[in-house]
Amino acid sequence: MLSVLKNRTYRHLFLAQAVALTGTGLATVALGLLAYDLAGEQAGLVLGIALTIKMVAYVLIAPIASALIVNLNRRAVLVALDLIRASVLLILPFVTEIWQIYVLIFVLQSASAGFTPTFQATIPDILTDEEDYTKALSLSRLAMDAESLLSPVFAAALLTWMSFDNLFWGTALGFTASALLVISVALPSAHPSKTRGFYERTTRGLKIYLKTPRLRGLLALNWTISAVVSLVFVNTVVIVKTDLGRADAALAIALAGFGAGSMLASLLIPRLLHVLSDRTTMICGGAFATAALGAIPFVGTLDLRLLVAGWFCIGFAYSLVLTPAGRVLARSAHPEDRPAVFAAQFTLSHACWLIFYPLTGWLLLVFGTSTAMCVQSALGFFGVITALKIWPRNSSAPIPHAHRDLPSDHTHLAGHKNHVHSIIIDDLHPRFTPRR
Repeated sequence: MLSVLKNRTYRHLFLAQAVALTGTGLATVALGLLAYDLAGEQAGLVLGIALTIKMVAYVLIAPIASALIVNLNRRAVLVALDLIRASVLLILPFVTEIWQIYVLIFVLQSASAGFTPTFQATIPDILTDEEDYTKALSLSRLAMDAESLLSPVFAAALLTWMSFDNLFWGTALGFTASALLVISVALPSAHPSKTRGFYERTTRGLKIYLKTPRLRGLLALNWTISAVVSLVFVNTVVIVKTDLGRADAALAIALAGFGAGSMLASLLIPRLLHVLSDRTTMICGGAFATAALGAIPFVGTLDLRLLVAGWFCIGFAYSLVLTPAGRVLARSAHPEDRPAVFAAQFTLSHACWLIFYPLTGWLLLVFGTSTAMCVQSALGFFGVITALKIWPRNSSAPIPHAHRDLPSDHTHLAGHKNHVHSIIIDDLHPRFTPRR
């Protein structure tokens, strides 16, 4: 897996991602402490609103940002957005009103909504061999899981000898370091073959996404993962503290189980995808996630060991679904359309989270833990069944087709083990009616 780091451009981008993730982890802890400092017992409400603002920014801004930056130099865009994020973090220690937190969070997450899809779409243009790209996806997932496990520990260590305000400075330093690493390499910038209006640029990624069968299958699995994992992210603290009556350390243990499962799957995926297709791996992951969540209430009396085991299984399934998603996206669009398609994935996946974050809290509050688990497992299973139905079995085979209600220069690209197939133009096949 580490062999992809021999590529200097990718190595710098991976390090940029790693330091930015570390900074983000520190900022998460610092933001919670800042909210408590300003709002006291209402800190949870403040953070809940901030999380909602984050998701709204992701859903609304990603396609707009993709349209605005499509003709710009990718390296300049990524550096500028990193510096915007660093600037926001430098301002946060000086806020005195809660509304100021909301404004700054919106600016910060809007910058992230432009940065993340652009960054993700750049990697397959650098690592053109699909096996190398798969290793990069697994490495990226490992970095994100490691951040979720280690950043709180790192933040706790720093807070023993500094105030929480200084964590924001550390985060700003992380984003600045990320910008310096990005600017140190040359990045490919795919320019559109024709000039398009702003509206068409904004909606193009969503149109391609929603008219591509395997991407609609990916959306169904995004629904599944959001349904299952939102319960882990939102309600673990309630389950541990209220249902189990355990101390704070048990919360860390439960979440570590989820992270460990995800990291293990990330290590196994490059080899697994030599044996199984993306479709099989991801659908099996979605099914495993829903089964693991739905089984917990029936296995036995809920205790910490059962919770950790269940969260480990869900974390493993989570990575099985999300890690190969980049491969599916990369093979479903021209290089010039990849930023728009990755932005569409960013928008639609976070729309699913925006639905399930409040729903999971309400279900557990009103009906209890067991019922919430069963309901969300059932909702997740609906996504698995939908993916099975709409994602063709042979969608990675080199079968040409195009979407008639998209501009004629759009090609649905078929996947291949080591490269992407050449362009197939719709008007060259006027009588071909895609069945997929």
